[in-house]
Amino acid sequence: MPSKPNSPAIAAVEADLGLRERKKLRTRRTIREAARRLIEEQGYENTTIEQIAAEAEVSPSTVFRYFPSKEHIVLTDEFAASGIDLLRARPADEPPLVALRETLTGMVHQVYGDYGAEYRWRRELVRTVPTVRAFMYEAQYRMVDAASAALAERTGRPADDLELRVVVGAMTGAFHQVLWGDHNQEGDLLELIDRALAVLNRGLVL
Repeated sequence: MPSKPNSPAIAAVEADLGLRERKKLRTRRTIREAARRLIEEQGYENTTIEQIAAEAEVSPSTVFRYFPSKEHIVLTDEFAASGIDLLRARPADEPPLVALRETLTGMVHQVYGDYGAEYRWRRELVRTVPTVRAFMYEAQYRMVDAASAALAERTGRPADDLELRVVVGAMTGAFHQVLWGDHNQEGDLLELIDRALAVLNRGLVL
């Protein structure tokens, strides 16, 4: 089955890559699209890596080369790996919290703006499949580590500084509740993120 046309965000990512890397990116996308079709048809637990490989017309070893597990297929995307690079690229004179907020918001805008249906599919799996949910929490922990290290470079604090990690943890936790929390909150995702960050800005006062 042919892939959907490139979105502006993916086109921008591909524009900065060489031919080899573009091919890798497209293979990742083909595998993910195949997995989504199968999971929607027959459920998460009933879908195997072998079936995904056959649907994507690649070998199982190719799937594992790009995605170590089925959970990785569901929850990793082209933008996640570059998120910390985006944070490090923010203006040097920008306040650390502003830099972190703008980075996280920008990543969400890219993913949500170009993958609205895919994001909702991922969210449903996070809410209903325990192994996917566990993977999401593990990914959030890694994000706190990586973002803390990046902010430590900007502030001169050590990466294990408690205050720094509390700030990063609070902000990523706010994003987590908007993106993946067990609630029925609907509406514009970016507006919900602004509401969540407003709670932090006013000092966690209810």
